[in-house]
Amino acid sequence: MPSTNLLAYTQKFGEGWSATLSMEDPNFRKNPLYSDAAGATALVPGQAGLNNVFTTAPTPIILGTNAVGNATAVAFIDAVQRSRMPDFVGSLRYDAAWGSAQVSAAVKDINTGGFISGSAIGVPGTGGALAVNTATLLGARGIGTGAQTDYGWAVQGGLKFNLPFIAPGDGLYLQGAYGEGASFYTGINRFTAGYLSNASVYAGNPFNQYLSDAIVNPLTGRLELSNSFTAVASYLHYWSPEWRSAFYGSYGEIWFSEGARQAVSQANALVGAASTVAPPSYLTNAAGYGLSPALRDTYQVVTGASLIWSPVKDLDIGVEGQYIRTGVKSGRVADSDKGILVGGVPTRTVSSEDVFQARFRVQRDF
Repeated sequence: MPSTNLLAYTQKFGEGWSATLSMEDPNFRKNPLYSDAAGATALVPGQAGLNNVFTTAPTPIILGTNAVGNATAVAFIDAVQRSRMPDFVGSLRYDAAWGSAQVSAAVKDINTGGFISGSAIGVPGTGGALAVNTATLLGARGIGTGAQTDYGWAVQGGLKFNLPFIAPGDGLYLQGAYGEGASFYTGINRFTAGYLSNASVYAGNPFNQYLSDAIVNPLTGRLELSNSFTAVASYLHYWSPEWRSAFYGSYGEIWFSEGARQAVSQANALVGAASTVAPPSYLTNAAGYGLSPALRDTYQVVTGASLIWSPVKDLDIGVEGQYIRTGVKSGRVADSDKGILVGGVPTRTVSSEDVFQARFRVQRDF
């Protein structure tokens, strides 16, 4: 299992109360910014930039229109997040005979690098003149050549109820979390991804769920954070001292700024064939844009159950099953598994996807 490097302090006070403050390694809980490399001419997602072999993730910022030849001026910034500060996490917990309660919060940084030298497209000049002109246009957008930092956050609350009157060891667990730019802390991507801009629920699925912590708006150059929340309930029941079952269900959502999504369409052509910067595909190919899964608001339902036998201490033998449904909160998306594009519009669409998982587990802890 993954672990996190941290420096924490816990203080107990009163009867059953404790508080913890922690500084933690941010790398495990970063989800990448949404960004597409763009080509020099048609700005096609996935291409390399003008006369550059990018070793970082470039994301385009539209600077304006060059009066010479009426070309669009575009610059690229480095969208790979660095470890600039630790995550700060705090929790307050209460334990009693009936169970326990906890509230916690986390703050994390979300950052970009600066302008990638020599990557401007459609900006007049070469060499030093190109750099000066690009810096001037970036300044008009309120963007310096240095790095940009924003802050994501999340809050969480949880309850545990001991239920010994049903069976010794039984417990009911309830938990909810909400965050901005902190999808790892809310748990929306717990079953699908780790450090991925988007992820498939299973191989060959109709569409991917997008999970980025933020979008770099290509019109403003600013970071716009995603929002997410989850709620989960689980019940642990002991049929006997050696036999137990867990039952759980959760619901979560993640959503993005629609204005930033439209701006990305203008810069990168979210859907369909290659398009120029103007006009954007959400105007020229409204149907294709509306059915694109990129940066769509999605929900996810996860339910599961298990039956475990522990004949001796620290030995678990059992079966587990899980069901996951992932869907868009409104409308439909293109089915990339069975559909094809005709004139930039998919022939088959879906609103959700389902997967069932089952496994047999033998686990020995030492």
